[in-house]
Amino acid sequence: MICLIQRVNHAEVKIKDISYSKIKKGLLVFLGIEKSDGNEDLDYILKKTLGLRIFSDQKNKMNLSVQDIKGQILVVSQFTLCADISKGKRPSYFNAASPQKAEKLYLDFIKKIEDLQLDVKTGKFGESMEVKINNNGPVTIIINSKEKL
Repeated sequence: MICLIQRVNHAEVKIKDISYSKIKKGLLVFLGIEKSDGNEDLDYILKKTLGLRIFSDQKNKMNLSVQDIKGQILVVSQFTLCADISKGKRPSYFNAASPQKAEKLYLDFIKKIEDLQLDVKTGKFGESMEVKINNNGPVTIIINSKEKL
């Protein structure tokens, strides 16, 4: 599972020029799900994402998590994070999970965030979306569950 996280002042998902969801200060989470991913990968990515201390404290040091600041989270499925570009110039998505598996893990990820009483919004799985981002920093972090110790 590959996760690209951006610290944002606000972010919005539009589908066919209509606002679908938006957040203010918090995290925009792009989630790429691979064939080999399971619940262990999901739990690892979730723990890392929610625990990231990338928001400033009173001393302007990145020392607070999204939970600490009571920030919002916008989760968007993005299979292109699973692209393999090792051969040629056209990305291969061979490692991406099937839509059925990916959607299940995507929804499980969102449910686990909701279960923690955090303010989470979503994109729409399988849709073409326009994502507007006001990145704060910029701060962008990539987490790959296959690189865990």
